[in-house]
Amino acid sequence: MHLPVLRGVALLIFVLLATSFTSFAQHNNTTTDPQITQKIRVLSRAFDDAVNNNDAAAIGALFTEDAVLVSDRGPIHGRKAIENWYSGVFQTWHPRNHIGTPDGTDPHVSCFSGDEAWETGEWSETEQPRPGRPIQSRGYWSTVYIREGADWKIGMLIYNVTPAK
Repeated sequence: MHLPVLRGVALLIFVLLATSFTSFAQHNNTTTDPQITQKIRVLSRAFDDAVNNNDAAAIGALFTEDAVLVSDRGPIHGRKAIENWYSGVFQTWHPRNHIGTPDGTDPHVSCFSGDEAWETGEWSETEQPRPGRPIQSRGYWSTVYIREGADWKIGMLIYNVTPAK
């Protein structure tokens, strides 16, 4: 090919890429609808409350039917299995003061359907064994939320436990 033709092809490719990125950026709005943010914050607080109350059934109800929980011990598939897993955890571990703190101010809503959102953050909690000193636990989490009708549910929750210093 001749140099003018190559320049023309390169310019065409550049224009197409720039148009694609601009279109994606317009759909990938960094500010979430305040109503969606509020509903997800309510869901997050309900999760914190359920953990603090050691209520496995309440935790299970926050997940979609086909949800996945990726724990530090491996993945758990399905709402009922997640509820059962937490029920087992609460037999020996009784967390209090569980707090999940999101990174940023808004969840990130899917730029295509608007029915999915994701968010990351930190968590911490305290266990008070009897007798003994309180045990502090903390780590990071990432959640995918799914819209089910007017409600939002947890479709996937991934967390880790950060080793104590």
